[in-house]
Amino acid sequence: MRNTKRRRRGRAFAVLLTVTLVAAGLLVGGGIWVASYLRGALAPGLSVGCTATVGGTPYTLAVDQTSYAALISGISIQRGMPARAASIALATALQESKLRNIDYGDLDSVGLFQQRPSQDWGTVAQIMDPVYSTNAFYSALDKVPGYVDMPLNDAAQIVQRSAFPHAYAQHESLSRAFASALTGQSPGALSCTLPPATAAGSPTAVEAALKQALGTLPVATTPGQSATTLEVAASGNMGWAVAHWAVANASQLGLTHVSYGGLAWDRNTNDAGTNVGWKGTGNAGGNVVITMAAAGS
Repeated sequence: MRNTKRRRRGRAFAVLLTVTLVAAGLLVGGGIWVASYLRGALAPGLSVGCTATVGGTPYTLAVDQTSYAALISGISIQRGMPARAASIALATALQESKLRNIDYGDLDSVGLFQQRPSQDWGTVAQIMDPVYSTNAFYSALDKVPGYVDMPLNDAAQIVQRSAFPHAYAQHESLSRAFASALTGQSPGALSCTLPPATAAGSPTAVEAALKQALGTLPVATTPGQSATTLEVAASGNMGWAVAHWAVANASQLGLTHVSYGGLAWDRNTNDAGTNVGWKGTGNAGGNVVITMAAAGS
């Protein structure tokens, strides 16, 4: 009887916590990780999140953090900057906002990088646009002589002028792993464990988000009765950047399968709670194949 009461109390607490968080507005924006945690906790054996494994060491971020990491890394590629720039940017955003696009901070700081309108970073509306704020960060970083070869913490501090000048170094290993995966330097390194998709994806939304992150790439869309496929013309490191970007955004875009370089990531293999990552069952051609559930399937 005591165990039954405890289980009932546990379920009641979970429901109460969820209702409270919704009422407080914490299940949107920066609070997406809370919803992800609750989904994982309520689904036995399923741990929701994304992992970059580089050099045999796994590093993990929440799903929403990984989506922002993919955007930041993609924009570095668009700008022709090295993967080191993405590492510096990710470490900075992790320290400043925990890699979330928050509308508050110290004094008038807002956004992914906690940039300040009063310090000429732009208006609040501009800084709250992740694309704008990321480009603003990279424009400032690009003016730092020798940033590629200097310690990551020093490069970030020159751009940010933080009151905590040594705080960025603690995020270097994780940032380097995600930057390496998301810029395509480490094939098959990024995987996300997600619950099954509950709604059909939109090819238009996928193309728009892909263009925002990685620029204009040729995309061929093939509608199907049960699934829609997008084939992105990309090869080499760019191919893996696109493939990892798709996995990083699979949750919000309703993607179910990504294939490239003879390997494949399948969202539905994670139902049992084990992140099996990329397997040797993917498209062996030169393009990235992205699949989503079709409307009405």
